[in-house]
Amino acid sequence: MTIRILAPAGAPRRLAAAQLSNSVGDGAYYVCSALYFTRVVGLSPAQIGLGLTLAWAIGSVAGVPLGALADRRGPRGTSVLLALATAASVSSFLFIRSFWAFLLAVAVYATAQCGLAAARQALLAGLVAPQERTGVLAHLQSVLNAGLALGAALGGLALSADTERAYLAVFLLDAVSFLVCAAVLLRLPAVAPVPQRAAGEPRLAVLRDRPYALVTLLNAVLLLRMPLLSLAVPLWIVERTSAPGWLVSALFVLNTVAVMLFQVRVARPVTDLDSARRAVRVSGLVMAASCAVFALSALPGAGWAAAALLVAGAVLQADAEMRQSAGSWQIGFCLAPAERIGQYQGFFGTGVPIARTLGPLVLTSLLLLWGIPGWLLLGAVLLAASYGMGPAVRRAAGAVHSGTGPAGAVVQAS
Repeated sequence: MTIRILAPAGAPRRLAAAQLSNSVGDGAYYVCSALYFTRVVGLSPAQIGLGLTLAWAIGSVAGVPLGALADRRGPRGTSVLLALATAASVSSFLFIRSFWAFLLAVAVYATAQCGLAAARQALLAGLVAPQERTGVLAHLQSVLNAGLALGAALGGLALSADTERAYLAVFLLDAVSFLVCAAVLLRLPAVAPVPQRAAGEPRLAVLRDRPYALVTLLNAVLLLRMPLLSLAVPLWIVERTSAPGWLVSALFVLNTVAVMLFQVRVARPVTDLDSARRAVRVSGLVMAASCAVFALSALPGAGWAAAALLVAGAVLQADAEMRQSAGSWQIGFCLAPAERIGQYQGFFGTGVPIARTLGPLVLTSLLLLWGIPGWLLLGAVLLAASYGMGPAVRRAAGAVHSGTGPAGAVVQAS
């Protein structure tokens, strides 16, 4: 078996370099930010939670118009500007000392991040052939996990020092990483902006595309898996199982390494809408099995038995994550009109901030309050969403191939 992480030469490799640079900074930021805002800035956990919830809600709304901006003005220049805006917002964390300043800074950060994700997808679509996009995205996901792991290790050094200067160094690293990202993106070939919209055509046509909205909603449900290993499973291990606490970090490392090594391989068979639907459907089955295994870890027994079940559940979860990611990438691109990739990807990408905003509340309430039945219900919901994706995609594809899109506009399959 050959494991290839390095992206193909040319534009894909430069996109991967940009992804690696900012993911290293983000990895360090994610590890240290909560402690910095509580210990140095003096915010309460409730203020931090409220601020991040509002910020990502704003970012999810802003992603669509910023994606449309990338379509109209060109995705390369828009990506560079949004990377610079992210760097500026992270730099502002060095100086904030109040809740309102924190709220403003994280709102700019979340808005720039959501817009950057949409603009980079539009840039990738303009530089990579349609049949190669899912494979390139798999490489980018592998690089993302490698960068986050490296950044988390650097953040761990700051945590061990536990000083204001160490935390400030992490924010500076994150800001510099986005400056490097902007510089790398600027070296990519320019992608021509799309023609101006016709008279009477809606400014944000994706908001009227109901079939695509349904696909996006189902994808957002499937992305509820995102806070599992970072929040729900750690709390589950500590409060409901007899497994050792150090397993929390071990499971996170297991997931990161698995995605880094195998995402490209898992994504390779996903080349069209049919294979994408199958990948999402299988991911739902595997995710339901993962939830059932996680639930069993709470049964009375030895700590090693609970640990073994948790590892098995994490392996299944990683497999489901990789299949769902590959399928959703293909679906998101194939159903988007070629001239509106940015705004459609901005809309499709709202699933990520939604999962970040609602996921912690939903998962902690469902799993920690309900216990084993909560896990089984979560698995059933994810399984239903994965099976619902098939008919939803067929309906959306039918609108594309019949030539009718939002508001009766002519659309093209990418």
